[in-house]
Amino acid sequence: MGVTVWVNGELVDGGQASLTALDHGLTVGDGGFETCKVVDGVVFGRTRHLRRLERTLEGLGLTGFDADHLDEGVESVLAAGGPMPLGRLRWTVTGGVGPLGSDRSDTPLTYVVGLVPASPLPSHAHVATVPWTRNERAATAGLKTTSYAENVIALARAKSQGADEAIFLNTRGELCEGTGSNVFVVRDGVVLTPPLESGCLAGITRAVTIEWCREAGLEVREETLPADAMETSDEAFLTNTMRDVQPIATVDGRALATQTPVTDQAAAIFATCSAERMDP
Repeated sequence: MGVTVWVNGELVDGGQASLTALDHGLTVGDGGFETCKVVDGVVFGRTRHLRRLERTLEGLGLTGFDADHLDEGVESVLAAGGPMPLGRLRWTVTGGVGPLGSDRSDTPLTYVVGLVPASPLPSHAHVATVPWTRNERAATAGLKTTSYAENVIALARAKSQGADEAIFLNTRGELCEGTGSNVFVVRDGVVLTPPLESGCLAGITRAVTIEWCREAGLEVREETLPADAMETSDEAFLTNTMRDVQPIATVDGRALATQTPVTDQAAAIFATCSAERMDP
């Protein structure tokens, strides 16, 4: 699978060294990133992803971000990647060269953009809850940072149990989010999802799913949900950049309802609206 990569203004060989060993994104995870879906060469939610990256960098205290420079990288990899029915685009901005520690140096930011072809994901998700928690009061709560080690650990555990996504509670024992997804449940025809105050990421797909479902007449509410909400609700589904709206089939190996009419309706709404509004 070919990867197209652009670093600090130049297309590079993705398999060769192109960053300094002292980049703060490498040494301490000091940076932010976004992953976007590309459909026939067009980036879905491009403006929203850019705005969220800006919020992450502001939250991290990283200054000097140049959105136009990042756009150069996006356009470069899209052009170099060639025709692509479905792709996964990632852009990363780090604190640049820094010391071997948490202090920062006054150096330019590092910009990395990568593009890889993608395949559609399975129709249903299988999730496993993990014993670790999201800290809704953490300095990085709600930020999409490159400090992803806990997600890597959690996802590996979920996969060892036959699942394809791990689900976190927060420190209050409330349902929070997946490693790279947001969680929704359906009760009596009402769609519910944890509020941002739970510590979950403000997912782009989460946001437009809420907006579009409400436009279509579905009742969607953000409210605190208990740990067992997925198992005790009528339906449950995930949203994220590549999953879109994906029903959950099993939780910790236990099967959920096979009939998911509200989830199916939400998925259809998302598919229709996203085809019409690639940059909502």
